[in-house]
Amino acid sequence: MPKWLKDTVFYEIYPQSFYDSNGDGIGDIEGIIQKLDYVKSVGCNAIWLNPCYDSPFMDAGYDVRNYKKVAERYGTNEDLERLFKVAHEKGMKILLDLVPGHTSDTHEWFIKSKDPVPNEYSNRYIWTKSAWDAPPQYRMLVGITDRDGNYMVNYFSSQPALNYGFHEITHPEWQLPCDHPDCLATVEALKDIMRFWLDKGCDGFRVDMADSLVKNDDEKVATARIWKDIRKMMDKDYPEAVLVSEWCHPVRSLYKAGFHMDFYLDHRGNGYSTLFRYLVDGEDRSFFSKNGKGDVTVFTDEYVPNLKATKDYGYISMFTSNHDIPRMTNNLDETARKLAFCTIFTMPGVPFLYYGDEIGMRYQKNLTSKEGGFTRTGSRTPMQWTDGKNLGFSVADEDKLYLPVDKSENAPTVENQQNKADSIFNVVKDIIRIRRENNTDLGSDGDFEVIYAERNQYPFVYKRGNFIIGVNPSGENQSIHFDINIKEITYQIGNFKLENHKLTLSPQSFVLMKI
Repeated sequence: MPKWLKDTVFYEIYPQSFYDSNGDGIGDIEGIIQKLDYVKSVGCNAIWLNPCYDSPFMDAGYDVRNYKKVAERYGTNEDLERLFKVAHEKGMKILLDLVPGHTSDTHEWFIKSKDPVPNEYSNRYIWTKSAWDAPPQYRMLVGITDRDGNYMVNYFSSQPALNYGFHEITHPEWQLPCDHPDCLATVEALKDIMRFWLDKGCDGFRVDMADSLVKNDDEKVATARIWKDIRKMMDKDYPEAVLVSEWCHPVRSLYKAGFHMDFYLDHRGNGYSTLFRYLVDGEDRSFFSKNGKGDVTVFTDEYVPNLKATKDYGYISMFTSNHDIPRMTNNLDETARKLAFCTIFTMPGVPFLYYGDEIGMRYQKNLTSKEGGFTRTGSRTPMQWTDGKNLGFSVADEDKLYLPVDKSENAPTVENQQNKADSIFNVVKDIIRIRRENNTDLGSDGDFEVIYAERNQYPFVYKRGNFIIGVNPSGENQSIHFDINIKEITYQIGNFKLENHKLTLSPQSFVLMKI
């Protein structure tokens, strides 16, 4: 396990929307380089960069046309290498986004795979034997190529699925086993891509749809075997590089597949969802909503066993938001978000901060879809730096911007947030600083113990090393029996009272206490 993960807080950058350095209306790599000191000032010492590869951008870059080439709109391969170099000089790490399950349908591999004449790429993707064969249980595109067959897609129609084989063969006339030479060649092609960027200074990868490789693999046994093999290669040749999976199944991803980190994803009704984004018939049932209708035990009942089962294998990573889900501004007020962020950054594992969450950027509803964003588009708007033109994102004319900036009169920006002592920006900076100053207790590896979490009750109280953390997101005073000696109060939002063996937390409050 790379030791640098023990004291790491990631910052996710959506390159299209972070900072435009050349005035063309879209973010670029040079813009990221210019803002590295800002990222570091927030307290983050690593970056997850969403896809920056050559692409037709039918899915915002998750449809890769050339894995080894930076998209022209972002710059050049040399620019990306310079980002690695400058980041390393500042003591920072960079993870690229790896898309292993599919490519763009304009990728050279797929163009060759479509050829009716058999070639080395014919089985790089999943094809049926006949244009008349389109099993309904699979997502197939039917009858649109000269090759006599239909091909499987992973998500959008422009994303043909790469062929890693089938764990259970149900259609032997066209499904290949995982150990077929052509399926093994796909794995080797993936390794080659990884080596290419690791050799240029990349510090690892966040892996998109990491569990999607092998088909008919319900328990992900064969998929895990592939990643275990890749982890073996990394441990041997790139021991300081890391892998984080988009999987949300830590026992499979960390223990069985060998990932260093696994994202705790926002799957409706799971622990993460019910903490922050759980709407039922229009009513907010999130635990962090002020209405006090949440249930923290959905989270603890799921999280604690997973944490124990994977403690020696890797980290469960929580994020404030990401490019695929609404920002918390969609349903939580500013105080609720402060409490949520303080909780995330005092939990075990390696946390991720989504660009703009630190200043309270809004989820912009009802935007016209951009590059396959659809409802996700409102979480991908330009970073808001200053109160000037285009909120400091770009000097381009408004109609040239990748997406519109927040036009509200009170749109939050780094400029108008950083000098307000009680701003969400300064809360985020403070809690990350406290986490890193007390890394033994509050960092990635520190212990975690639930002190109080009861069904449909508040508050939530937990222990990290020599700290007790209490959070009451509800709009009412909440009290619990408390018989622990407190030496000092390290940080608080709102008020609390500790007397007669009772801890009372005021409405929407958070307290970090040293014992």
